[in-house]
Amino acid sequence: MRAPLRSDARDNRGRILAVARAAFAAEGLDVPIREIARRAEVGVATVYRHFRTKEALLAEAFAEQLASCRAVVEAGLAADDPWRGFCLVIERLMEVHALDRGFARAFTSRLPGIEDFAVDRDRTLRLLLKLVRRAKDAGKLRDDFVLEDISLALMANEGIRADSPELRVAASRRFAALMIQSFRAEPVRAPLPPAVRLPLSRVELSRARSTGTRSAP
Repeated sequence: MRAPLRSDARDNRGRILAVARAAFAAEGLDVPIREIARRAEVGVATVYRHFRTKEALLAEAFAEQLASCRAVVEAGLAADDPWRGFCLVIERLMEVHALDRGFARAFTSRLPGIEDFAVDRDRTLRLLLKLVRRAKDAGKLRDDFVLEDISLALMANEGIRADSPELRVAASRRFAALMIQSFRAEPVRAPLPPAVRLPLSRVELSRARSTGTRSAP
């Protein structure tokens, strides 16, 4: 049984986790342990005293988001209308992933060294597969849809770049609406959420202007 931590050790551990969550969310998985330690104002050895490996830190940092994803899928399964439940899950999963780049990458990848995270993620995916089957049985989800199509959508969603978390979420909602329309067995033309102005490179912006392509207002 693990001995209780002293109050200063608890404070250090909590600060390391808070810094790690913020860093991985904003910058992805490549933030080094040394940088986590610097921002948490502790030594590298202190980080490793609480988390044996970077993978152990990743797994604990993402535990809350993984639990949120599972709750989202369970809510979708509890919906009376399987299609509405499926749409709810796509929308909310994309929103969670848009706000956390690191978690988005971990959820859609097979990262070595975080087996417990992978096991819990796979349980969530099995629930998601059950929801997919229900939506197909209801005749609302296209027959050739596979679970990997959700992974593709989440990977693309991870690539959204915007100037603020609020704009990333807004862009993610529009993208989710586009994906849902493409997943439907009988596509229905429905209004999309408002477009969001996203940063373009100078080359892309010049090309858009030269071709008369309009950007978001």
